[in-house]
Amino acid sequence: MNPPDLRHLIAAGESPTVEFKKSTAEKERACRSLCAFANAHGGQLFFGITPAGKIVGQHLTDRTLEELAQEFQGFEPPLFPEIQRLPVADGREMLVLRVGRASLLPVSFRGVPYERVLNTTRVMPRASYQRLLLESLHATERWETQPAQGWTIDKLDTKEITVTLEESIRRGRSDDPGSREPRDILRGLGLLTEDGQLTRAAVVLFCKNDTPWPDYPQLLLRLARFKGTDRNEFLDNRQYHGNAFDLMRRAERFLIDWLPVASRINPGKFEREDTPLFPSEALREALANAFVHRDYVSGGGSIGVALYDDRLEIISPGELHFGFTPEKLLQPHESKPWNPLIARTFYRRGHIEAWGRGTLKIAELLKAAGLEPSTVVSADGTLKVTFWRPDRHMSAQREQVTEQVTEQVTEQVLRLVQHLKEKPLGTREAMQVLGLQHRPTFLYDYLQPAIDANLIEMTQPESPKSPTQKYQLTEDGIKLWRTLA
Repeated sequence: MNPPDLRHLIAAGESPTVEFKKSTAEKERACRSLCAFANAHGGQLFFGITPAGKIVGQHLTDRTLEELAQEFQGFEPPLFPEIQRLPVADGREMLVLRVGRASLLPVSFRGVPYERVLNTTRVMPRASYQRLLLESLHATERWETQPAQGWTIDKLDTKEITVTLEESIRRGRSDDPGSREPRDILRGLGLLTEDGQLTRAAVVLFCKNDTPWPDYPQLLLRLARFKGTDRNEFLDNRQYHGNAFDLMRRAERFLIDWLPVASRINPGKFEREDTPLFPSEALREALANAFVHRDYVSGGGSIGVALYDDRLEIISPGELHFGFTPEKLLQPHESKPWNPLIARTFYRRGHIEAWGRGTLKIAELLKAAGLEPSTVVSADGTLKVTFWRPDRHMSAQREQVTEQVTEQVTEQVLRLVQHLKEKPLGTREAMQVLGLQHRPTFLYDYLQPAIDANLIEMTQPESPKSPTQKYQLTEDGIKLWRTLA
């Protein structure tokens, strides 16, 4: 370490990876901090600097270093800090001790594990200890690799197994094994134990839809469309059990049903161009990540997809592991899937395009579409990815339309108003010009809000259920359209 680097580091003060001690008389407390560093991202500890950052140094003898080495014997598993001696003045020296993240976690000192929180060392909570222990055992002892007791191939969807192999071959991600026998395919995918039993990963990926319950109740997908921005009222509520591929298709179908699609005819072309509210690839990537990285241990876990007026949430059980944070996910990083067998099969099937680029790809797609970045929150044993609807903020222009229009005018309502400016339209005609196929989406997100805001009205109010019923702009609707023209 050269003097300029040292001065800069000392000026920055103590941090999650740096601590100062006045002398080796504090060696026991220092070892607690080294333990905390090793349980996180590593760090440096300086003997000979006060907590205020003043360099004082100390006289070092062989006895000093021997006592320090004896103190290191309290680490379990063993930890061997790198030691550097730096001269100060008048025969005094500083000691710099460095440790990286330990390969075997968690590390304890004298039987107690420690963690670093900002610039403070504290005893590690039990939940953090268990998480690190799981990560340490991850390479050899995982939920997905355990045998699925009592399960045989007849409980699996053999068509789904064959499709996975065919897709993998088509995409150049597998060689053709020459066999289409389900057991041979599963063996090639690494989904059998050494003695030929089905792994739990095989059940997650290929179980028939009626078989997960009661052995694997966590193979559950919950889908909901809520009215407003909270969970007080459902507009749609669905639940499905099944394999990961089928559940992903159901989630995609739900989003197609409920998310609006903008349509336009490009000049010089006869085809209609449809633009979904969110990029389809981004949603697909987020859903695939939820199934690949979720925690399958708890029988009460499930994947949740919740759509509100202002946002879409994809929620999965589990936490960020291996030192990942929401911020680090948006930087180039190595892929470390929590369920490698499931992740590898998703990759071969084509649901994951490039390992380690999922979150970056989502960010790029949203930026290209002119949308807000998604947010990732890891808390209370769940991971939540949120996509923000572009129409969640009202523009100043909408707020000034008229005193009568007091309801929030959403992007969907504006689109309906713009299509009604030429002539009245019936329900089917309006859905067609809006590019919608799901009738409840049209009724709840377009038609009813526009009627409630007094922007459109029935052409036959005395016969609301008439087959020839159409909708037209009110005076307020005409005023709104003129402000947008």
